Amino acid sequence: MVVILGDNVVEGNIGRAVKDFRKQKEGAKILLKEVPDPQRFGVPEIVDGKIVAIQEKPKTPKSRYAVIGIYMYDGKVFDIIKTLKPSGRGELEITDVSNAYIQEGKMTHDVLEGWWSDAGTFESLLRTSNMVAKGGANKRDL
Repeated sequence: MVVILGDNVVEGNIGRAVKDFRKQKEGAKILLKEVPDPQRFGVPEIVDGKIVAIQEKPKTPKSRYAVIGIYMYDGKVFDIIKTLKPSGRGELEITDVSNAYIQEGKMTHDVLEGWWSDAGTFESLLRTSNMVAKGGANKRDL
């Protein structure tokens, strides 16, 4: 299963990542992107090329990467969801799902090629729309 958050806009294609995920046979895969302001997002802690944890909107990020809201999960995801407890915001958190796979050692990741934007606020939606209209982005636009 591939889950894509509705406020994601990507320049490239996720086909290669999906193919790689299918080869895994089990577990999960997430896509990352280096960003100038990771504290706004879920942030992976990466040790020796492996994600060891994801923190949601940390004040002191453990990397410059954001978990961009494209997730790939095997069928076990539904069992994991049944064990979740609401967060302090009263919501079930996708970060908790990903951390469950990390704890089992069954999480992989790729870094998205091309640009990505989270268009979840009016300001970021306008910025993303302008970026798409002018045919692309550079790092400072994101």
